[in-house]
Amino acid sequence: MSYAEHERQPGPGTITDRAYGLYAPCMAGPDGAARLPNKNYAHGAQQAGRATMSASPPRYCPCGKRLARDRVGVCCGVCEQRNVQQRAGPPAVPGNFWDTPAFQDAFAVQHMGRVARAYRRHLSHGARYGRDGIPQELLGDWLGLTQAQVSRIENGPPTRNLDTLAHWARVLRIPQELLWFKLPPSQTADAVAQVPDTQPVALAPAGPFHLVPVGDGALHDPDTAAMRAFRSADLQVGGGHLYASVIKYLQADVAPRLFGSDGAGDTRAVFTAAAALTEMAGWMAHDAGRDAVARQHFGRSLALAGVGGDPQLSAHVLGSMSHLASHLGQPEEAIEMARQGQAALHTGPANPGLEARLLALEARGLAGQGDKDAAGCVQLLLCAEKALEDTPAEPTSPWVSQFDEGSLASEATRCMRRLGDLDEARRQAERIVALRPSHRTRSRAFGQLALAAILITQGRPDEACGIARDVPEATQSLGSFLVIGQLLRMQRLLQPHHHNTVVADFLGCLEETVTERLCLYRWLTKDGRSQYSRWEGL
Repeated sequence: MSYAEHERQPGPGTITDRAYGLYAPCMAGPDGAARLPNKNYAHGAQQAGRATMSASPPRYCPCGKRLARDRVGVCCGVCEQRNVQQRAGPPAVPGNFWDTPAFQDAFAVQHMGRVARAYRRHLSHGARYGRDGIPQELLGDWLGLTQAQVSRIENGPPTRNLDTLAHWARVLRIPQELLWFKLPPSQTADAVAQVPDTQPVALAPAGPFHLVPVGDGALHDPDTAAMRAFRSADLQVGGGHLYASVIKYLQADVAPRLFGSDGAGDTRAVFTAAAALTEMAGWMAHDAGRDAVARQHFGRSLALAGVGGDPQLSAHVLGSMSHLASHLGQPEEAIEMARQGQAALHTGPANPGLEARLLALEARGLAGQGDKDAAGCVQLLLCAEKALEDTPAEPTSPWVSQFDEGSLASEATRCMRRLGDLDEARRQAERIVALRPSHRTRSRAFGQLALAAILITQGRPDEACGIARDVPEATQSLGSFLVIGQLLRMQRLLQPHHHNTVVADFLGCLEETVTERLCLYRWLTKDGRSQYSRWEGL
């Protein structure tokens, strides 16, 4: 049943003017009293997101240049091109690069952190990176670490783990004869795809960007086919199992064409494919609990998408950045990324599903601020529902994943839980479960666990156990650390009810499941393991 039909037939899962009574408790006036919204707003609600964007202050590139209103990202075109090259990987260095007192001291005490610091501060980097050399944040991008982690490694005790040492040596291209350990012959850089250091590829002549056709014809393009295959598998088995495969494809198949010198083919199309697959790698890293790596992938993807010239993909990536910001408890950044995504989308062909996603993500950011703008959150959800009713007049980008009614129900559930409207949150969670078939393993599991968590909060733990009982078995082959996090959260919520026999029985099953799955994620970084405290449902 479509959203339009739900408007005519009020039901538990619709976000329309007929549901205003459900939302009314969230919408307070200046005096704090609950008020019904103006029903005439339903016809003009689609302008809400644009109205808030028009009030945004001017933005400036770090170089000082003022950015156009429709400029995607936070840098001007010149800086963006430079950032793409810088973040791709470390620069090539001359043979005498390593002949400095700082390097000699670091190698003598076998301290890789000090080697990295000497590398960052080398005088030869001044022309390219500034007089302070390479920032810790950029080095972290190359290594798949956060700035704080780089700082701890540089200033803490020497790292002894051979895998870590080999990874750093490979990424920084340290000559074997200078190392105090032997590099494994098959060792390759992990976490972030590395690409050769070379001069930028000459782009195709300026002109309109032509999207790859949607449908069977798109499968003639190997990158599109790979993207669809990865996306289909990800829905069922999760990012933990597929992340390495996507990185390998980027390294082995995309990078040689991206930085090749033959000039054959449409280089813009290659940059677009690289952006889409890098964004997918970010989602898989996020699903595996590695949010610092996910953030790096999303940032690189946005820069690549800007070069490729697909505005829908740029908007899509900004939406992913908004999602991650909300997940990390950064609602202001989430709102800004969602609004930038809407601005980027309006520079190209319409994509109603993507517009709905960005509006819903902005709503989620507002919900993350508490009651500061609850009415605005509800209005944006209404806008998103209206957008989903539209049919695109032009083909949409094949690189943008679908946002449907189930996706909107997921975002609405998050928002309503944040705003404290548990009844509406429950109805939206029920809608997720109804709309997601069993082969959509992960999203269905998220819906079930969200519904169960709401029922526990409402004092109905028996029903919650019934809803979540089949999740452990259904997700047995799912490589998703986010699902494990939700199962852990379910444990904590059920503990106060452990005297209930139904709850006690389910808790025993849950504990066994979580213990087994955590053993599979021993490879996670400290950053990844610290996610336990940040799961917020769905």
